[in-house]
Amino acid sequence: MSNAYVLNVWYMAAWQEEVDATDMVTRTLLDRNWLIYRAEDGGYAMLLNRCPHRFAPLSRGRREGDLIECGYHGLRFDRTGTCVHNPFSDLIPPNASIPTYPVVARNGIIWFWPGDAGAADESLIPDYSILDDPAPMVRKRTRMEANYELLADNLLDLSHVEFVHRNSFRSGGAMLKGEHKAYTDEQGAIWSCWSMTNVPAPLFATALADVPTDRWTNMRWNAPASLYLEVGAAPTGCPRDESPVQPLRNPHIVTPETQTSSHYFYNHKPGEEAAALATQVFENEDRPMLEAVQREMGDAQFWDLRPVILNVDSAAVRARRHLMKLRREEAARRGDSAVPDLAAAE
Repeated sequence: MSNAYVLNVWYMAAWQEEVDATDMVTRTLLDRNWLIYRAEDGGYAMLLNRCPHRFAPLSRGRREGDLIECGYHGLRFDRTGTCVHNPFSDLIPPNASIPTYPVVARNGIIWFWPGDAGAADESLIPDYSILDDPAPMVRKRTRMEANYELLADNLLDLSHVEFVHRNSFRSGGAMLKGEHKAYTDEQGAIWSCWSMTNVPAPLFATALADVPTDRWTNMRWNAPASLYLEVGAAPTGCPRDESPVQPLRNPHIVTPETQTSSHYFYNHKPGEEAAALATQVFENEDRPMLEAVQREMGDAQFWDLRPVILNVDSAAVRARRHLMKLRREEAARRGDSAVPDLAAAE
């Protein structure tokens, strides 16, 4: 597990539709319980879900417009976390405030910035403009009892499809015959890319079921664990952009709940068949494996266990090293001498 969270990055808190559908959403993120809601002007607020008076969860209270009233003694707080009403006195105690995070809604996602609020640059939000496609999609969240970096490892090395998802995706060993490349682009995103030539078509490419195909699987990673997947197929020798089959493009975004549990956000097409496949893949195949890995690791740090590194791990190792670098930089700015050792990943 990691020694600390990277703070000066954007994390996903929720799907926008989750928050819009109710007065308040509560969610544990980065070891703390938060309250998220849509304000009357269409913006969003994210407050620590704990009254500073007697530490009651504010979610046990009620909303009055954009104000949150504590259900224990009636203190009211605005979207900035400032106490604006004390029912027992005109005096507002000077320390009656609640931590908040900058929040941005983009591409149907609620993003939050847990670091220096003055550094919350919205241009650093990863590109998920694919989610603006008007075609209907079902947006989902599942919770896994595993550290978020383990989930990112899993996504950055999709060769596990041939083993963990043998009976669902039925890839037939295509990835084992392919070529893998990992690289970092000019914007700092890390890519894990597979190319497979003259192999059977993937299940979704029904139009290519009877012809040899060239396949590709590209996964993009942005710190801390925001991933984007493109899976495509074309008749062998056909340029990718001329394929009669539209590539699949999906978000796979992971946010730490705690150091040993994570929120996993994804989407899938509507319909019972797509829902059943998603359940099989995420709930019945990925989850048991990743949670078993977490149990075996216990409280140990990943690099302390001296993992064997395979060539297919190159993107995951890049991502882990980049997070270690970010942690060192943030710890140095705080003057914290107990920083992770990058040499451990050599």
